[in-house]
Amino acid sequence: MMMGRWKRWALLKRLRKETAMKWKLLGAFRWKRMTSSIRVSLFDNVLFKILSVFEAIVLVSTVCCFYLCFGCHF
Repeated sequence: MMMGRWKRWALLKRLRKETAMKWKLLGAFRWKRMTSSIRVSLFDNVLFKILSVFEAIVLVSTVCCFYLCFGCHF
């Protein structure tokens, strides 16, 4: 009975150690992944601002064209 508990305890201890080592090894990769996600986020923010300005220009020009062609006739 005691031997079964000991084997189970040894197995859990070994699994915990392997898991801890796995997370330590993956820590370096996590930083690389984070920097690439920061790069993507920065690119996404810049692209969003550029496209927002472009969309505003298109909308204003559309409204101006509408008022020039079909708008107020004095």
